[in-house]
Amino acid sequence: MSELSFAVGQRWVSNSEAELGLGIITEVTGRRIEIAFPAADEQRSYAANNAPLSRVDYPLGEQIKTRQGQLFTISEKHPLNGCVIYQGETAEGEAISIHEMDLDSFVQFSQATDRLFAGQIDKNRQFQLRLRTHQYFHRLHQSPVFGLLGARVQCLPHQFYIASQMANRISTRVLLADEVGLGKTIEAGLIMHQQIMQGRASRVLVIVPSALVHQWLVEMLRRFNLAFTVIDAERYEALVELDEGNAFESAQLVLTDLQTLESHPEMQQDLLQASWDMLVVDEAHHLQWHAEQSSDGYQLVEKLAAQIASVLLLTATPEQLGMESHFARLRLLDPDRYYDLAEFREEQQHYQHISQLLDQLMALESASEFAKHKPLQAELQTYLDEALLAALADDEAFETACEQAKQQFLDQFGTGRILFRNTRDTVKGFPERQLTTYPLEATKHYLFQTGNNLTELLQPEILLGENWLDLDPRVDWLVNWLKEHRGEKTLLITANAETAQQLELHLRLQHGVRSSVFHEHMTLINRDRAAAFFADDEEGAQILICSEIGSEGRNFQFCSYLVLFDLPLNPDLLEQRIGRLDRIGQRNTVNIVLPFYQNTAQHLLLDWYHLGLNAFESVCKTGSALREQFAEQLEQCLRDPADRNAFAELLKQTQQAEQQLRQELSKGRDRLLTLNSYNEIAAKDILMQVDEASSPLELAAFMDDFFDAYGVEQQAHSADSIILHRGDELRSDEIDLPEDGLTATYQRTRALSREDMAFLSWEHPLVMSAMDAVISSDLGNTAFCQLKSNLVPAGSLLLEVAFVMHCPAPKQLNINRFIPESYMRIVLDEKGRQLQEQLTEQEMNQLAGRIPKHTAQQMVQVARERIDNLIERSKQLAGKQQKQFIEQALHKMSELTDHELLRLQQLAEKNTHIKPAEIEALRSQQQQLKQYLQNAELKLDALRLIIVTEAS
Repeated sequence: MSELSFAVGQRWVSNSEAELGLGIITEVTGRRIEIAFPAADEQRSYAANNAPLSRVDYPLGEQIKTRQGQLFTISEKHPLNGCVIYQGETAEGEAISIHEMDLDSFVQFSQATDRLFAGQIDKNRQFQLRLRTHQYFHRLHQSPVFGLLGARVQCLPHQFYIASQMANRISTRVLLADEVGLGKTIEAGLIMHQQIMQGRASRVLVIVPSALVHQWLVEMLRRFNLAFTVIDAERYEALVELDEGNAFESAQLVLTDLQTLESHPEMQQDLLQASWDMLVVDEAHHLQWHAEQSSDGYQLVEKLAAQIASVLLLTATPEQLGMESHFARLRLLDPDRYYDLAEFREEQQHYQHISQLLDQLMALESASEFAKHKPLQAELQTYLDEALLAALADDEAFETACEQAKQQFLDQFGTGRILFRNTRDTVKGFPERQLTTYPLEATKHYLFQTGNNLTELLQPEILLGENWLDLDPRVDWLVNWLKEHRGEKTLLITANAETAQQLELHLRLQHGVRSSVFHEHMTLINRDRAAAFFADDEEGAQILICSEIGSEGRNFQFCSYLVLFDLPLNPDLLEQRIGRLDRIGQRNTVNIVLPFYQNTAQHLLLDWYHLGLNAFESVCKTGSALREQFAEQLEQCLRDPADRNAFAELLKQTQQAEQQLRQELSKGRDRLLTLNSYNEIAAKDILMQVDEASSPLELAAFMDDFFDAYGVEQQAHSADSIILHRGDELRSDEIDLPEDGLTATYQRTRALSREDMAFLSWEHPLVMSAMDAVISSDLGNTAFCQLKSNLVPAGSLLLEVAFVMHCPAPKQLNINRFIPESYMRIVLDEKGRQLQEQLTEQEMNQLAGRIPKHTAQQMVQVARERIDNLIERSKQLAGKQQKQFIEQALHKMSELTDHELLRLQQLAEKNTHIKPAEIEALRSQQQQLKQYLQNAELKLDALRLIIVTEAS
């Protein structure tokens, strides 16, 4: 850059700190200048030959403001000692003459035209970065999987399928009831992340059992970049003491536990008074409900669910306490639909007939077969419309019509709209289970003291008393077993916290076993420490001894041995215990190890589970129903283990009932539910879209350019990973980069294996803040280049402009998904000809040559009138195109929303899950979208001047 001419009193603007406003030269000394910025009360010192400044010299006809706030239009300019005297008139006709020193210092140059004429001309690569950012931002919001790209999770089809089903719902009210180990927490996180990204939710309340608070906190942050605030009793009291309003309004994302809420009525009151967009309740089967009475926790969640639009309930055992418990969960989601338990029971029986009809239809292979099946045709007339029935009779349309009919059945009768339950039958990739039992001789102390208390019969340590560790043969067996399996990680679960504590202490102190304990009386921090000590491969515990609380929520799939020190009476609790190891991600056989007293209640319960329910080596779906059916017989047998005939009869009846119930479930509601919870073809398509939209190499290239432009320092860490730090000249404080830096990778597989690395996706907060920083700033909205071309004569001036559709609207409408293009590009020559087709964007970027900034600034001043004409012409062209842009957006919006609205209206006639309020909300949203899109405008966002030179 050639040396600029500076004089005291001149007005200049900083190219790198435009927010400082207009600066005044206060001193010129040799090769240095001093400049004051009154608006920001800042002082800067620059080298005269390299100052990052642009001279502000307003042209005739420009409207400017004095220091006193008077606006006037410039009519004359006169030089004075290197400065400018401006003369003109106010709107009222008052004559004004001022030295440029008296100009308003609070002027900001952010519009492209203002910055261009103020001499703030950016580099070509910054102009290109700006337009690419618009492209990527637009593409992201247009993507059908927007909101599903940023999770640090394995892309499992059933999880992404469920999350995608929530994308277009006005309110998300569902029960996530996948079998243990299929990842309900991940599904809930995906749904929350998607809703937050799309603006459908900003305030989220998560209620979990106290044992799972820290796990949820870590999982949501590590996997989804969702930073929840834990509000427990201590933090609540601290916030109340500050007296700054409702404690639950202090954070957008709040995590709390049910036990604390139940014991603190004042917290419940504030919780109900706070506003929320979404409620998530984990382990929802703990909420007790009966027609006559319900628990405090249930009543609280019921009140919250009544006033919060979106509700997610999570439970691996939706029928854990029988049909009544299942009904209780559903009535939280839709009390108008599920208001009568007897009617609900009757409805469940109806699903079997519907399922049989669907099976008959899907078994047909051609339209001719359908034409012969008159009874089926007659039945289907009740459920399918005439057009679909006609298509089933058409050979060419038969296959498509069958799939449509299946979907229509599921829409009308499948409970999947409110309930999702995936099973291992549909989701593959689970390990085998293997049961190994160890019969032990019961001690005399146990046999002599046995009574009728089932708990004591099944948990011998209670009967054996204080010295049980010395008397119980299971203890010596465990010591020997651990020696034989010294290299294996082992999880032991027992019913009582006291048993777990005493057993762990005994193993550690008396036998030198590297052990850890986990129970409900420990603090959250100590529980996490215990789990981390157990997970450590090199220095960690060989065995973790858990009370029953260890069978819920925690994942120990790195471990392959499970010792059941006793057996619960509830089959679903047994399944939850096994589910701590039997999960997606478990690569080894799940070895279930069970010591028991021979010929006792323990022995009989083991046989009933294993021989009657096959509950150890496969997932038992019928356990709760059979436990309820045979509860009295089972308890009698357990109290009198010597009556082998009675138990043999019980076993026979259980096996017959289990087989019959399993068949009924597969035919009825369970089959409909399974079909509606997972569509393999659709799920694979979703994952393909996620893979295509992720484009990690393209993201890495974009972020490289962003880091370079914004002063973020990066260095290689290892294969596919980088280290990022805030540079000394960071352009924006809005960039979501930690003060101590970040180690990151763009590769999902790498991020899954390295939890210490951030997973940079298009939805990561750093990337999102980067795009926001570029789009909301003025970076790159002006540029000047030279172009060697024979398309127009050498010396010609061209203008390249980008117009962006400006359509302010509430975030939850995600209105960007309807905008047809990221921007409209126009290239004009001075004769008004449009050359954007001949000079494509890619070609321009490749051929654009650099012009020294000082030269570019001088050329802008010389050619200002010509440039003004080109800009005005481009605005006229954009104005003509604006109507077409808006019509395209309205058409796309109507196409999408009309289809969903019509579908809901048709379904509402047969499926009571579709509420009039939901249809009305969609109709209202459609009207809002129409109103906002009709008021959209094409606004000039960036421009680049091009001087054509002769091609060689």
